[in-house]
Amino acid sequence: MTASASSAISASHPGAGGWRTLVRAYATSPLALAGLVLLLVIAAAALAAPWIAPQDPHDLSQLDIMDSRLPPGSTSADGSLHYLLGTDGQGRDMLSAILYGLRISVAVGFSATLLALALGMSLGLVAGYAGGRIDAFVMRAVDIQMSFPAILTAMILLALFGQGTDKIIIALVASQWAYYVRTTRSAALVEGRREYIEAARLLGLSTPRILFRHLLPNCLPPLIVVAALQVAAAIALEATLSFLGLGLPVTEPSLGLLISNGFQYLYSGRYWMSVFPGVALLLTIVALNLVADRLREILNPRLQTQ
Repeated sequence: MTASASSAISASHPGAGGWRTLVRAYATSPLALAGLVLLLVIAAAALAAPWIAPQDPHDLSQLDIMDSRLPPGSTSADGSLHYLLGTDGQGRDMLSAILYGLRISVAVGFSATLLALALGMSLGLVAGYAGGRIDAFVMRAVDIQMSFPAILTAMILLALFGQGTDKIIIALVASQWAYYVRTTRSAALVEGRREYIEAARLLGLSTPRILFRHLLPNCLPPLIVVAALQVAAAIALEATLSFLGLGLPVTEPSLGLLISNGFQYLYSGRYWMSVFPGVALLLTIVALNLVADRLREILNPRLQTQ
């Protein structure tokens, strides 16, 4: 019985060929490839912002009030800088501000998603595997959390704790962890009835090893799709909160805060202060959604059979 149990456990883990198949299936969609390329370009621009931005928009010594509200293509008063996308009301180069704002927005979105994924995945695995009262308690907590709109939950927490990068990440995690719990629990309930889990129990493996070495890898496909979608949702929610003045402080302007700062000039013809950050935010969310949608098509067996 031990030999058959060991073979059942080994069969539950996909090899490297599964990843190659996934890559080949993803590459068959030109639109998904375009979304992936766009996402990689955006991520590279965000990471390299301190080196490729013409100006550090957070350094007040580099700003000149005489250069404020200049249209795209203008030159600074001393002729040292060429403002490709114009400047904002504080004289900041919009291209530099967008690159730094993109860096902050992407970092906050991915950090919040990873933390919410770790929390929700752990709770979902325990709830789906243990069942009984533990499952009931976790799922009632999920139902309570999901009964509130995500933006309302985040606004309440930010009103209580104040502004800051760590505060908004906590608010985003509190708004999103329940989605991962539901997804992980549903997958764990299905996988928990399979032979390789019973074989692991018969071998006397510890519960943490069964959960994280055998059950979790087979619950990952739906989690990958949800995480990709929730990164876009986290970035959009952070931008919304910053636009409302509840997100990041003015010393760390994200894309949402840049849109908010330029909104007051929108009707006076100075569109670039709000439109260009909005375009950057839109491209980021569209790229993430294109990638997530293709992953959903590949990893969902029901869609594959249609």
